[in-house]
This record gives sequence, structure tokens and C-alpha cells, in this order.
Amino acid sequence: MNAHPSLLTSLRALPRPAWIIFIGTFLNKFGTFVVPFLTLYLTSRGYSVADAGIAVGAYGAGSLFASLLGGYLADRLGRRQTIVLSMFLGAATMMALSQARTLWVIIGLTALTGLASEFYRPASNALLTDLVPAGQRVTAFATLRMAFNAGFAFGPATAGLLAAYGYFWLFAGDATTSVLYGVVALLALPREVEVRQNNAGWGEAWRVLRHDRKLHQMLAANLCIGLIFFQMASTFGLYVTHLGFSPATYGVLISLNGALIVFCELPLTTITRRFPARRVMALGYLIIAAGSALNFFAHTIPALVACMILFTLGEMVTMPMASAYIANLAPANLRGRYLGVSGLTWSIALIAGPGLGMELLTWNPAFYFISCGALGVAAAGIITAGAKTRPLASD
Repeated sequence: MNAHPSLLTSLRALPRPAWIIFIGTFLNKFGTFVVPFLTLYLTSRGYSVADAGIAVGAYGAGSLFASLLGGYLADRLGRRQTIVLSMFLGAATMMALSQARTLWVIIGLTALTGLASEFYRPASNALLTDLVPAGQRVTAFATLRMAFNAGFAFGPATAGLLAAYGYFWLFAGDATTSVLYGVVALLALPREVEVRQNNAGWGEAWRVLRHDRKLHQMLAANLCIGLIFFQMASTFGLYVTHLGFSPATYGVLISLNGALIVFCELPLTTITRRFPARRVMALGYLIIAAGSALNFFAHTIPALVACMILFTLGEMVTMPMASAYIANLAPANLRGRYLGVSGLTWSIALIAGPGLGMELLTWNPAFYFISCGALGVAAAGIITAGAKTRPLASD
């Protein structure tokens, strides 16, 4: 048997329910219309930019708790049931938000929408782990990321067209795609893949989580690299415009990141999956660090493009391997909670990263970019501490 199958062979080997998850993820992310336009929606209704910022932060706070709730429900209620519940509740809260008129009701419903719409993620990742053997998980998670990024690439353009007819249609469209994924999950995903008897309660789960050193390393590395990642959607745009370039230039750079992931990440995994997981992740973290820090010297569009390509290369090397690594670490009865705790670190980075980044950039741009590079180097050091040389998913 070929130890290194081709990409096409690897994709054909993925089970049919895995493709249902990919299609559902694309549908859901394609329909993420409201969050990118939430600031514009609220300011159009007379609220201040500061008010809109609080509402966007409320969505982030909701998603923070969604990681833990989704992980718990995935293990206790079931993967499929959790996905369906999240999609239908997310659609309901989205439509309720469309009718909210006072600021505090809007903030509260935005937080509930973040919670309801995002707690499917650990269940989706856990179900994918249940369905796919360990040796195929890097390819599976790369395909999931391709579906996710493709949805984000095409969704905002559609949202812009809908917004021309009124912001209500953004909410309706967002809710409709959530319901579609919920129906697809209800009808097409397996009723039970995981063995739910002997599922651990929170007491046992925390004991296992507390003593898993490899998980702790992964969470610490996630936090470091997440703080860099969320600069791209916040402070980096400020930096680009301060250089004298238009917001459209920033948009093209971000679109370049998404396009490279959609078209290049899956083929790249046919190479990266052959090597020890932690070494591959460390290499990716270092490339991300370089791509981020070198922006300090990038004062032209070609230089900014080169840095974005370097940054995206590191992301493509690292992220599918990191997802598969955590999935492989998790005991079968704790997969939801392992993946939920992993998602929690990214939510923390989302909440803390943009504000910290903007403060540092305003105070001292050189220190800001040095800090981004240092975080990537720290992530690489953390993940390789004690690494062995066994291949792929285990180490």
C-alpha cells in the first residue's frame, strides 16, 4: 500500500458524512452575513462607533462560552444533535436580533447569537474526528478549512448585494443558511458515530485535561499564534492605511490570504503530513512569525504581498496539522471538550489581540512587530519542548 497517497486518493478515501460536514460548513460560512456588517448596520441606525464596538465584542464574548458549551454538548448530547441545535437556535436568535431596537437588547441578543451560532464548532470537529482515521485527519481538516475559507471568500460579496435591499435581508439570509445546514445535518449526518456510554462528566474531564501536558503545550502555542492571527483582521488594516494605501488595498491582501488557502493548502498537506506533527507546526509558527514581523520593513504593495504570502504559507503548514494533532490527542469520550477548550484559546486571542495590537502599534510600531515575531518564536519553542521524532499525528 502506498505510504504517501496522492491528494485525489486521500480525498476519495474520506467518508461521505465528512463531505456533508464540509458542505454544511461552506453553507454556514457563506451565510455569515451579519457579523461583518454589524458595525455598518448599527451606525446606520444612529448608534456610535463605540456602541457598535461593544456589540461586536458581545458576539466575541458569546463565542467564548460557545467553545465550552459546544464541547460539553458534543460529548453528552451527541455531535449531530449539537450541530442541529446550534444551527436552529442561531437562526432564531439572528431573527430576534433583526427586530431589536434598544442598545442593551441588541448587545444581549448579539451575545446570545454568538453563543448559539458558534457552539456547533467543537461538535463538527469531533464528528469529523470520529469519522476519519488518524492517518487521514490532516487532509480532512485541511478540506474543512478550505470549505470554511471559501464560504468567507464568497459570502461578504453576496451580503453586500443583500444590504442594498435593506439590512433585514442580511439577517434573513444568515438565518436561512443556518437552517439549511441544520436540515442537512438532521437528515444526512449519522445519528451516532461515537460511543456515548462511559462519557466522562466534568469532574473526570477536568482531571484528564489538567494532566495532559501535550494539550497544555498546544493551548499555549494556540494562544501565542492566535494573538498574531487576529492582528490581520484588525491592526494590520490600520497599519496598511497609515502607510497611505486605501482600504481596498487591505481588502485585496486579506483576500489573497483566503485565496491561497482555498487553492494551495490541500495540496501542501500531501507533503506536510509525512513529517512529525510538532516539528511541522513549529516550522509553520516560525514562518508566520517572519511573515508578520517583516511587515515593519514593507512599505510598498509588492513587499506587503510578499509578507502576506509568507504569513499564509506558515498558516497552511500549521493549521491542518494542529487541528489533527489535538483531535488525535483527545480520548474518544472527551473529543468534544478537548476541541472546545482548544477553541476557547482562540476566542481569548480574538478578544484580547486586536485591542493589545492597536495599543502597541500606536505606542511603538517597531515594538509591535517585534512582539508579533516573538510570539511566533515562542509558539514554536513551546510546541517542540520534549518533541520526539515519531511521524505525523502522535508527535
